Amino acid sequence: MRISVVLSTYNAPEWLEKVLRGYQQQRFRDFEIVIADDGSDRRTRDLIDRLRGETGLRLKHVWQTDQGFRKCRILNRAILQADYEYLVFSDGDCIPRRDFLQVHADEARPGHYLSGSYFKLPMDTSRAITAADIASGDCFRLEWLRRHGLRGWRKTAKLRAGPGLARVLNRLTTTRCNLKGSNASAWKQDVLAVNGFDERMPWGGEDREFGVRLRNHGIRPRHVRFNAIVIHLDHARGYVDPDRVRANRELRQCNERQGVSWTGHGIRQGSDDGAMRGPEPGVSTPARK
Repeated sequence: MRISVVLSTYNAPEWLEKVLRGYQQQRFRDFEIVIADDGSDRRTRDLIDRLRGETGLRLKHVWQTDQGFRKCRILNRAILQADYEYLVFSDGDCIPRRDFLQVHADEARPGHYLSGSYFKLPMDTSRAITAADIASGDCFRLEWLRRHGLRGWRKTAKLRAGPGLARVLNRLTTTRCNLKGSNASAWKQDVLAVNGFDERMPWGGEDREFGVRLRNHGIRPRHVRFNAIVIHLDHARGYVDPDRVRANRELRQCNERQGVSWTGHGIRQGSDDGAMRGPEPGVSTPARK
């Protein structure tokens, strides 16, 4: 299996560097990263260019102009740029544990998508994490996190569970297996079959609506909640609009009731020839060997 990681970002190069350092440490090695950039300034492009050389990662940078929150559109463009048959979705503020991609590869099954979650960190802890902490794995250890500002025990089973216990917890959890864009994976052919993300949707459940259409297409969900681990770096959320979140929820619920699997506002749009949109300006890739 080969994996294309589709990683969303917007003007957070400090966080993105920590995340890419996490992918540098992955045990699973046959992967590329397609960075879906919703209009970041030059700092992000400069970071990606630098880390290509420093990490040896195969990084593609798919960028669009900043016209407000258009994450679904840039995700769809990134999907078209993905070379491999299996897609792992995450965000540029979620550092993966070193076994993250191996878990997604091991748990992948035909006719299924995988749904994980994240362990949320406070701002002081997020800032404290260094490249050395990521390389050593210390930032995934509760003792280290508590020394650097983490409080409480809530949901720490995600970090404490070994492989055996994680499999048991994945079976026993009562949490619904909704697709979460910060930690999910699916076969590219299934993503294309439902036409990707609905580009009408702003922030607020757009990933969950995508999962609803996959399920309506016959793709069954599986939990990797307790074994595919990412830690979420803190940030402000000035883009949250309650009215738009409500509209997204209503669209998702409508699609769920009516069994909708295809969106006419995704990768393939219009009723002309039905052709997929091809590559557009703003795609930066390393030279192929």
